[in-house]
Amino acid sequence: MKYILAATAMLAAMAVQAQLKPEFQLGTTGSKTGNATMLTVANPDVPTSVTFAGKKIDFDRVDMAEKLDRELTAIIYGQTNMLLCFKRANRYFGPLEKILRDQGVPADFLYLACTESTLDPLAYSPAKAAGIWQLLAETGRQYGLEVNDDVDERYDPERSTVAACKYLKAAYAKYGDWPTAAASYNAGMGRISGELTKQGQRSSFDLWINQETARYVYRILAYKLIMENPQQYGYRLKRKNLYQPIRYNVEEVNGSVSSWVEWARQRGLTYAQLREANPWIRNTKLTNNSGKTYRVRIPYRDDLSRSRRRVVVYNPKWTID
Repeated sequence: MKYILAATAMLAAMAVQAQLKPEFQLGTTGSKTGNATMLTVANPDVPTSVTFAGKKIDFDRVDMAEKLDRELTAIIYGQTNMLLCFKRANRYFGPLEKILRDQGVPADFLYLACTESTLDPLAYSPAKAAGIWQLLAETGRQYGLEVNDDVDERYDPERSTVAACKYLKAAYAKYGDWPTAAASYNAGMGRISGELTKQGQRSSFDLWINQETARYVYRILAYKLIMENPQQYGYRLKRKNLYQPIRYNVEEVNGSVSSWVEWARQRGLTYAQLREANPWIRNTKLTNNSGKTYRVRIPYRDDLSRSRRRVVVYNPKWTID
């Protein structure tokens, strides 16, 4: 019975695939033999080298090439997450890249954020890591973020980027190598340092380590390759498919707020729109006994409307129109 069910599922999937328009047949080509339709799945090519954070990484080693091949294959055919990543990147890459450069961190670390969360500012993991950069509460506080019941700045795309940069710069100061700093973002500096010492190595590429960390940097590199050359890997998006950047006015709040719902209403917003623009707000009120100043973003009304918003594309290679 299980073989009959498996065969039925395969035939159903092939039937659906055959009905799709070419631009949605990601990574596949169809050919006909007699009366049967044969589905050919394209395999991604592994490059001989990849430049990451200014460093050329050679992939002549079989083990390294196979690890990169695994991540390219997994991401390319995990089409939902990859498509969402392209859409969100159009909104977030611009401001986040500026922060990385201002902080002295290579722009290629944008792809680390893709690996962590597919750029979802509301991402929350089973390990209780939050936001685009998937910071734990303790790590967020260590690098300057406020985390409590009313405010959680791990969900603020820009402030959390600054915190992530502080971590990455500390890791780079320790290792003198950006890929190894990236590996430590997953495993922690203590784990990476201990394994480098134990195994007598200087780079995370040469470590025998848990599978999640072993795959981590290769996954970052795979995101970089795909997002720099989407059509080469079968992704064909139009300008209208991309999520657009939203412009904001900023209002400073240095006291308590008894009701964010009412605060939003007075400014012509719903509470949901306020939270969408300021995901660091975590409660319907703000206690703020210390008198801290918070910068609350109020979106331009035109940017909340599909018919009135401007259309911009961060990277022209991402679209086919």
